[in-house]
Amino acid sequence: MNTPPVFIVSGGVGASGEQLVRTALAQFNSANVPIRIVPHVKTVGQLDAVVKEAMSTGGFIVHTLVDLQLRIALIEMARNRNVVAIDAIGQVLTTLAHMLGQSPLGQPGLYRQMREEQFRRIEAINFTIRHDDGLNAKELGDAEIVLLGVSRVGKTPLSMYLSTRGWKVANVPLIVDVTPPQELFEIDPRRVVGLTADPAVLLMWRLHRQSGLGLSRGSSYTDPDALQDEIDFAMRLYRQRQFSVVNVTDKPIEECSDEIIGNVTRRLNE
Repeated sequence: MNTPPVFIVSGGVGASGEQLVRTALAQFNSANVPIRIVPHVKTVGQLDAVVKEAMSTGGFIVHTLVDLQLRIALIEMARNRNVVAIDAIGQVLTTLAHMLGQSPLGQPGLYRQMREEQFRRIEAINFTIRHDDGLNAKELGDAEIVLLGVSRVGKTPLSMYLSTRGWKVANVPLIVDVTPPQELFEIDPRRVVGLTADPAVLLMWRLHRQSGLGLSRGSSYTDPDALQDEIDFAMRLYRQRQFSVVNVTDKPIEECSDEIIGNVTRRLNE
């Protein structure tokens, strides 16, 4: 015997209704019930068609319509044709509206959109961790933003902050007399941002880092002349490749982040 289908009617993709029905079906051994998803319902005509099909097949409807007018229309159509229509969200919306003292937005897909944004941030963070400090340079082309700079200019913290805003970021350290990875010269230069800082400030950051590691002074790492050579080397590269430049001196990470995003998006839209 052919089992009548269950129709999932939704203003979005129907994921919530499908999960609900499959959760219920799991309680029935060897249940083989056809599930037909009717997504992106926007008109009464779409509702009329699915109600007629449910009536002809002997199936029933589970709907998660957040649009009040469509929900009311479906309930009325199903009642007139003796079709069982289970409202999987209406009572929840009504109860929340009373409790919160406000009307629901009635816009399908908002929960999915929120989750997609969350997943995008997680994906961006994972990507940025895998591409910190020159790691996996062969994948630079997959980055949405590439940060360059000498040691202690703030590449890693800026990369991580940008990733929490949903950007896939890679950063590449610049070292005098060391050729950057070839992939850097093959990607879209509009996505590359060179970081710099005033020499005196950068020297202070390096001295602090050196002290924290318990290293003795006197190395080229904290030599002012060597540091200036590093900065000059980086700036020459930025100019030659026409990379945009952000000076991070005395700027909070939020301001630097906004400037980086602004530079990249503006150049991509030019």
